[in-house]
Amino acid sequence: MSFFKAMDISSSGLAAQRIRMNVLSSNLANANTTRTPEGGPYRREDVVFAANPASGNPFEGFLDEDAGTQLKKVQVVDIHKDTKAPRRVLDPSHPDADADGYVAMPNIQVMSEMVNMIAATRAFEANTTALNASKSMANTAIEIGRV
Repeated sequence: MSFFKAMDISSSGLAAQRIRMNVLSSNLANANTTRTPEGGPYRREDVVFAANPASGNPFEGFLDEDAGTQLKKVQVVDIHKDTKAPRRVLDPSHPDADADGYVAMPNIQVMSEMVNMIAATRAFEANTTALNASKSMANTAIEIGRV
């Protein structure tokens, strides 16, 4: 496996987790948003990942599979909107309250979003560590070649 392939796999993980953190940040920022351009409260979003072959060329992929590695990199394939019904909160003084005094609020659990944000941050850090290790090995190989 080349150092560049390892860096490519780590960078795909970094990009995917960055998108995930952005989506989670949007969910947290809109936890109390009752009006959207589409109408109704904000809908929680979630990122869908897929594992794709790391090699771009079929022969190289065949060699990887023959070695038993079957390398995959991550890709964001969709940002899914939650289809659950909004929470109904009794607040007759709210401008968006219905005739019964209930307001449709986003179905966002702040604590769950924070736990997901911590997991995304840890995954981002792990990919950064892997990328730095690959870079360090490549630099060491270059130094060995100079001797």
